[in-house]
Amino acid sequence: MKYTYYPKGTCSQVIEFEIIDGLIHNVQFYGGCDGNTQGVGRLVEGMKAEEVIARLEGIHCGFKPTSCPDQLAKAIRQALEND
Repeated sequence: MKYTYYPKGTCSQVIEFEIIDGLIHNVQFYGGCDGNTQGVGRLVEGMKAEEVIARLEGIHCGFKPTSCPDQLAKAIRQALEND
């Protein structure tokens, strides 16, 4: 299933991704640091959703209390809780 999440506190404005059989696919960030967000998307491709959350949750960006990877973790957690 495809999900859309609107991050808070980051440069990216939208995160889209799919969860298929508990695995993360097709992560797309819109806005933010293009190279970094592409890298995050490729690294988590095919990973278990819970593993992505465990690895990315709590990452900060500079002095911000969150980051694009942290927001992806929040998005995945929300998707899992709402299903």
